[in-house]
Amino acid sequence: MESNMEDKYIKPGNQERGWNDPPQFSYNFQMARGPQRNLLNKRAVAPEVFFGLNPNSVGSPGITPSSNPLASAPCGVAPPPPPTGRPPAGSMVTLTPPVGPLGSQKKANSSQSQSEPDVEGVVSVLDRALAACRQTVKDQVCNDVAKRLHLLEDSWRKGKLSLPVRRRMDTLAQELQLGHWDSADDIHRSLMVDHVTEVSQWMVGVKRLIAETRGLSPELLEPLQNPAESVQNND
Repeated sequence: MESNMEDKYIKPGNQERGWNDPPQFSYNFQMARGPQRNLLNKRAVAPEVFFGLNPNSVGSPGITPSSNPLASAPCGVAPPPPPTGRPPAGSMVTLTPPVGPLGSQKKANSSQSQSEPDVEGVVSVLDRALAACRQTVKDQVCNDVAKRLHLLEDSWRKGKLSLPVRRRMDTLAQELQLGHWDSADDIHRSLMVDHVTEVSQWMVGVKRLIAETRGLSPELLEPLQNPAESVQNND
């Protein structure tokens, strides 16, 4: 499953948040970190500077003459020359971007991440899943799911869905077609956490569609998972 950097760490959150409110981390970032644990039984270690006393020295504790950077050099001995190969103090080092295969690969990945998901492909997968559910699921449930899917398509075509939402819905459709129910359901939860204002009107229909499709028999799932073969058999 492809993950995108712009929707992995920080989520938009509530638009009415104050300017000094802390950022809200996305669903994927929270799941990756896991639960936080406070180790209350771990003893704190005191800094070594308080225990660095040298019993043979009479000067300041924790500082030996050899480790003092301000100690003057012995008389008659010139200080060592500065190491070669380093830029002089105060100069700026500029890093050139990588060239060759690595740089080309990064550029290709960046252009691929900016690609626009296909609304036709996403809607086609969801409609085939709904058609498979109509053979066993009640008409009232299927009709409600169909209304939600129509709201999804209408919002997509009118430009009301952000790019992260469109990308995740494209991935959700792919996982649904492959029969990866847990992955599709996890994407649904991440959208509800990170982009609830955009998806609240139609995501309940997608959730019900995932749940109903999960319980179908392999024979009923055949048109969803292998649409090309189903078209040939109908011909």
